[in-house]
Amino acid sequence: MRFCGVFSSLRHFMLPGKRAWEGEIGEEDSDSTTVDSPNVKKRRIALAGAAESAVRSRKSCNFNRSSGSDSSAKGEEGHLLAMVRHDADAHDIDEDLHSRQLAVYGRDTMRRLFASNVLVSGMKGLGAEIAKNLILAGVKSVTLHDEGKVELWDLSGNFIFSESDIGKNRALASVQKLQELNNVVVVQSLTTKLTKEQLSDFQAVVFTDISLEKAIEFNDYCHNHQPAIAFIKSEVRGLFGSVFCDFGPEFTVSDVNGEEPHTGIIASISNDNPALVSCVDDERLEFQDGDLVVFSEVQGMTKLNDGKPRKIRNARAYSFTLEEDTTNFGAYERGGIVTQVKQPKVLKFKPLREAINNPGDFLLSDFSKFDRPSVLHLAFQALDKFITAFSRFPVAGCEEDAQKLISFAGGINESSFDGRLEHVDPKLLRHFAFGAKAVLNPMAAMFGGIVGQEVLKACSGKFHPLFQFFYFDSVESLPTEPLDSSAVRPLNSRYDAQISVFGSTLQKKLEDAKVFIVGSGALGCEFLKNVALMGVSCGKQGKLTITDDDVIEKSNLSRQFLFRDWNIGQAKSTVAASAATSINPRLNIESLQNRVGPETENIFNDAFWENLSVVINALDNVNARLYVDQRCSYFQKPLLESGTLGAKCNTQMVIPHLTENYGASRDPPEKQAPMCTVHSFPHNIDHCLTWARSEFEGLLEKTPAEVNAYLSNPGEYTAAMKNASDAQAKDTLERVLECLDREKCETIQDCVAWARLKFEDYFANRVKQLIYTFPEDAATSTGAPFWSAPKRFPRPMQFSAADPGHLHFVMAASILRAQTFGIPIPDWLRNPKKFAEAVDKVIVPEFQPKEGVKIETDEKATSVNTAASADDSVVINDLITKLERCRANLPPGFRMKPIQFEKDDDTNYHMDLIAGLANMRARNYSIPEVDKLKAKFIAGRIIPAIATSTAMATGLACLELYKVLDGGHKVEDYRNTFANLALPLFSMAEPVPPKVIKHRDMKWTVWDRWTVKDNPTLRELLEWLKNKGLNAYSISCGSCLLYNSMFPRHKDRMDKKVVALAREVAKVELPPYRRHVDVVVACEDDDDNDIDIPLISIYFR
Repeated sequence: MRFCGVFSSLRHFMLPGKRAWEGEIGEEDSDSTTVDSPNVKKRRIALAGAAESAVRSRKSCNFNRSSGSDSSAKGEEGHLLAMVRHDADAHDIDEDLHSRQLAVYGRDTMRRLFASNVLVSGMKGLGAEIAKNLILAGVKSVTLHDEGKVELWDLSGNFIFSESDIGKNRALASVQKLQELNNVVVVQSLTTKLTKEQLSDFQAVVFTDISLEKAIEFNDYCHNHQPAIAFIKSEVRGLFGSVFCDFGPEFTVSDVNGEEPHTGIIASISNDNPALVSCVDDERLEFQDGDLVVFSEVQGMTKLNDGKPRKIRNARAYSFTLEEDTTNFGAYERGGIVTQVKQPKVLKFKPLREAINNPGDFLLSDFSKFDRPSVLHLAFQALDKFITAFSRFPVAGCEEDAQKLISFAGGINESSFDGRLEHVDPKLLRHFAFGAKAVLNPMAAMFGGIVGQEVLKACSGKFHPLFQFFYFDSVESLPTEPLDSSAVRPLNSRYDAQISVFGSTLQKKLEDAKVFIVGSGALGCEFLKNVALMGVSCGKQGKLTITDDDVIEKSNLSRQFLFRDWNIGQAKSTVAASAATSINPRLNIESLQNRVGPETENIFNDAFWENLSVVINALDNVNARLYVDQRCSYFQKPLLESGTLGAKCNTQMVIPHLTENYGASRDPPEKQAPMCTVHSFPHNIDHCLTWARSEFEGLLEKTPAEVNAYLSNPGEYTAAMKNASDAQAKDTLERVLECLDREKCETIQDCVAWARLKFEDYFANRVKQLIYTFPEDAATSTGAPFWSAPKRFPRPMQFSAADPGHLHFVMAASILRAQTFGIPIPDWLRNPKKFAEAVDKVIVPEFQPKEGVKIETDEKATSVNTAASADDSVVINDLITKLERCRANLPPGFRMKPIQFEKDDDTNYHMDLIAGLANMRARNYSIPEVDKLKAKFIAGRIIPAIATSTAMATGLACLELYKVLDGGHKVEDYRNTFANLALPLFSMAEPVPPKVIKHRDMKWTVWDRWTVKDNPTLRELLEWLKNKGLNAYSISCGSCLLYNSMFPRHKDRMDKKVVALAREVAKVELPPYRRHVDVVVACEDDDDNDIDIPLISIYFR
């Protein structure tokens, strides 16, 4: 089954662009940041240490207590929490650390999370995953509850425990390692029996290992508590999982999907009942019937600008009708923005006592298992009865235990009246019984992401909660061959829980696998943890290779959980590999710091790829993914793809000969704003920020770099410019000359003057010239108003030192300009009063608009100033002469210091300048301004990212890894997934098979590659193809043509060896490790129909 457009409306959410159910979403590996000062870092660690020691000192009277509580201890606990929280409040939100999470949640939601206390009861694999995700998210406190002790069995599913923890209380053994994830969160343990009264200390409680009877008792208390306490019950039993949520009698969701409100630019509004509103065809409207919208900036029909939400109907791509009579309104003239109003939603949850017997609609994840949730609803109840009756789980492989559970399920079904099932699959219940005791890590990771997100919803009201039951299974992950009871017996191994589900044969395959993980960011960390716990590459024959050329930065720490703040600046792959071996010391891992691409094929050579069992991509860009996909297709290796974008995630399985490859499907490139719109006619803040980033890079990076290129080798540089003799070369030379002559800065006052004059140029003079060239009443060649939507008529700005926005822009520009010239920055520059005095000293020349200035209005133009002129070469020679005179006056060895944009350092003034540029420009055009954080998201191209969706994606992918390494699974056993935790929505379907090409009695797909041995001549290769009924008319190697039937001179090559031609014509280098050359052949059949044939490998060694 394939997704047939069900989620096509979600495609525009996906970054980078791919089909949501088959492709990827760009998983973000963040850019660089600055490190806290050592004093700040020590203070954070000391504070957390004080909190932890204080918690431990109270164990006997508080957290390891009986049902009675010590009031003084509770007061001490409250003081401790307040102390730690006070430190967080003093710093507010650490935007360097949480920037990617802020892009998903926003500040208000983050503050609500910072005030939330959560209980996680049951610290086996699922509880550990949930706690990890909550601590990374930054809730106020997480209390870990478990009365049991760590067993060897637990090591298969819990990344916290090691063999040295066996025999310790699970909660106590978890505190220290989880605390390391986020020192600001208070992590504490509770090791005694819970009472319902203790639940009142929390905003949300999660139970992962609790009887149904006790769960109903606790849920009743939480449901009736004032205010209600969010209650979540979740279980992972082998390849089966469940979630139940109850957030109380009335729960308000403030934002059901987390998406930005949709907007449209108005083109016309009729005076009718109902009124027809048409919008410009710049972008399709995303409104739906029944949406509420508000209007602003409407001219003429000004009554609509009252801020009143209005309901719409008949929503179309570029129009809708308004449920309002506008007959007596003023006539629409021009302008106007319509914006969707997001409405809160109130949900009424049923308590578990009622919901267990009347569950309502189940949230479906796999359309091929439409009836499965109702069966699993019975199965989990039957398991509870089994455990209650026998005080143990069913034994793996024990048919007697399985039959008892099936009997319990039948009894529950018979006692159901309205919800009685006609058929309960005994085979499914048998699988459920056999694996019931096991907590598998991929399942724990997946459900840890889902449940973690539900807790965050409960604490914040952000995103729509799961309502109310969700069941999932992955029985198709089981081995294709039936397992007998001897195969699932425990071996006194850390993998015993996994063996009880999959058997010892598959466990051996996992351990001997040779795996390549590309990337060790957020996805890579989760994958490393999962495979280490699964035992992948932990045998004598196994090996895991991980590579990443990036280093750890502060913004990584809120998601990339294998890293700590003391790792900042270190290589990601090295630290991640070390952390993975601490999870499982048997892991055979090699870490590399190489980018995977054509330039590293000497490292990742043919032998490397041929030796692999599977490749796992954990990348953050499409080009790298496409390259790895091409390598996997070439060497016929399975590839597990996954990606995240905020609360969304997806996985794609690329299996040789069974599925299409990753590169088989491409969405159109993301729409870019026309150059003229960005440069002269912006109509939204994105346009302003795109322009601002471009100006930043031009002024502070590209031009200084050009200056240095010229000064490093003036003769070569000027010769290249003379040879080019085009408008671009002229513009470049003008910028270099300007930087070294008229705008050269030698003192800090020069920098202040430069910045002040830039303000005047950008926000006054250019606008004056624009509206002089195109006055407000200007018309197009067709007679239509020039300044019609989406264009916005601008107004020039008058500088005022009293305006903080004006002054801050000039200050940021002055500081950065000084840095490019190596000028020391005095302290007074950051004093607003003294700085304003310096700015007032700058003499600003009078500006007069000029006649005949050409301003680009063609939306198809790719640049704004590159029209060639016959005089360009003359001007270039003149500019070079002037440059030579300037160079003679420079001090010896003078060089500028180009500034590369760095978004994650809030002290470097980069984002201050970009936000200032964008917001001042927005004021020119009456566009709403944004704060520096929002500007950072847009200009810095920050991809929203959270730990929960990452955990879910990797858990799902590792369920597929069982199938890949087992071998023998059919395409219908595999699953591609798209999920959106915000909605929540889970959609799984089998992958798309590869396209099959048929010719005569042959057929092939993208996975096939033809090989020709013994280095044939060109004539022999053509004859080899002719024998297959294929007439080759073109043969190429790389980007070079080795043969084309249209070129007579190519017939002289017929008796040359193909490899020799590749060396001679294509200049192919053949290192010792390369044994073949690949050629692309274009063919026709005997009827002159083009036939796409596989790549041909010519072997010569």
